[in-house]
Amino acid sequence: MKMVSRRPDSFLMKKLFRHCALYRIDWRKLFFTGALMTIAGVMLQTFTLPYPLNKWFLFPPVTVSLNEPFNGAMGLISKRVNESRIQQFQLVEAVPKVLPNSPVESNFSVPVEPEIPAVPVQKRKSVPRRRRKNIDLDSKPNHTTPSTPPPRKTVPFKLQKFVGSLKPNQALEYARKEINHAPLVTDDPELYAALFLNVSHFKRSYELMEMILKVYIYPDGTRPIFHHPHLQGIYASEGWFMKLMEGNKQFVTRDPEKAHLFYLPYSARQLEMALYVPESHNLKPLSIYLRNYVKKIAKKYPFWNRSHGSDHFLVACHDWGPYTVNEHKELSKNTIKALCNADLSEGVFVRGKDVSLPETTIRTPRRPLRNVGGGKRVSQRPILSFFAGYMHGRVRPTLLKHWHNKDEDMKIYGPLPARVSRKMSYIQHMKSSKYCICPMGYEVNSPRIIEAIYYECVPVIIADNFVLPLSEVLDWDAFSVVVAEKDIPNLKEILLAIPLKRYLTMQINVKMVQKHFIWNPRPIRYDLFHMILHSIWFNRLNQIQIS
Repeated sequence: MKMVSRRPDSFLMKKLFRHCALYRIDWRKLFFTGALMTIAGVMLQTFTLPYPLNKWFLFPPVTVSLNEPFNGAMGLISKRVNESRIQQFQLVEAVPKVLPNSPVESNFSVPVEPEIPAVPVQKRKSVPRRRRKNIDLDSKPNHTTPSTPPPRKTVPFKLQKFVGSLKPNQALEYARKEINHAPLVTDDPELYAALFLNVSHFKRSYELMEMILKVYIYPDGTRPIFHHPHLQGIYASEGWFMKLMEGNKQFVTRDPEKAHLFYLPYSARQLEMALYVPESHNLKPLSIYLRNYVKKIAKKYPFWNRSHGSDHFLVACHDWGPYTVNEHKELSKNTIKALCNADLSEGVFVRGKDVSLPETTIRTPRRPLRNVGGGKRVSQRPILSFFAGYMHGRVRPTLLKHWHNKDEDMKIYGPLPARVSRKMSYIQHMKSSKYCICPMGYEVNSPRIIEAIYYECVPVIIADNFVLPLSEVLDWDAFSVVVAEKDIPNLKEILLAIPLKRYLTMQINVKMVQKHFIWNPRPIRYDLFHMILHSIWFNRLNQIQIS
């Protein structure tokens, strides 16, 4: 009795075993009966019940869309895993919503399961409050220096094969037709529609450029005039484009028969340094040298004579860029010229065919993005307008005459005086001004336009007959003010007449347009390298006649 009280479980098991031992169980019949009952249950469920049996046991597939942002991928996965867990235990699959006028009616209703909140996949470690504050400050988005390029849209294989089968001129004709029928773009996370003349056409044209365009770079030409980029100073745009174009693998082709455009890789700055005689004021040796180069490639290759140079392009940021092409008629009239000196009054630059090249000042080639961004808020910009620079050209002396030391709101200087620069540097002046005056120098172009954009200051452009950079696609009225040379005496009245709401919009647009004027050591979509190449591509398409 003591043993029973101590081990009741073992005692009961022994009694049960002795009781069952008197009966003999036929295990084969038991197994056969269970199998028949299972088959009968499956058949009954298949033909009578309104839902399949696999809904009882199988997890529904968990899918993650590649089109959704990566930052939310972990939360998305955890949410859909939880949804699959809910559906695992539902005996009836969810009934679709039926509209009142729909002919389909449901014969039964199913209670809706409450949504279970997503469970994080991995538990986050606690972070001290002081360190958390630093992390939050560092995690603010930086629009001026994107670290990784946005993902490119994948092109269907059949479309790639079709475009690849077209001859160069046929592909350009196809692209122009596609742009004319571009789908409407309402909200694109990579493009700010207010900056563009037609964002739908631009987006479609850019996508077609990525899919179609191939550029052949002539290997001919001796250094340093050819294939040797100059990457520093106010003429650095031509050098940076040459460097990035020759190092590009997406657009460059080694087969000239497949090329849609042909690049003449010369530097106007290097041409000046190599051939110009100081104080001679004679540019003819420079243009003769370039003429002989074109004749050489026309004799060696069939491509120039085939199109008379209309599918060739050059990039020159020097003030003398337009004057180096005068000795060759086809080079001057037919070739697409990307020029910083985009002056319509000279008769060399042709609107709609040539491209206005942004003039950018690069002080440190290893760090081209230095000092970009970081402008102050509007409330911290006490200066109405600012300019400081050398007095050359026809506009700057007039500006200084009317506004130097005439008004406290108008900080207009010649070279920035030492007494002023000790208190506030040139860059600090631009970052503290609402408007930055950008008058022409010897020529219509000025690096101050892009500097103002870099420092988030609304540029005020004073240069008659100047075609603004990348004006094929950008709407400069959205982020700048253009003042005629004759209106310099009324400059302050013009600026004060701009409503505050419009100014705030322009100042926001200046921040948004920054990324389109930035040189990246490794080009990313929609940066300055791609914008220049797109304008060349876009103007080439305008020359194509649609059959």
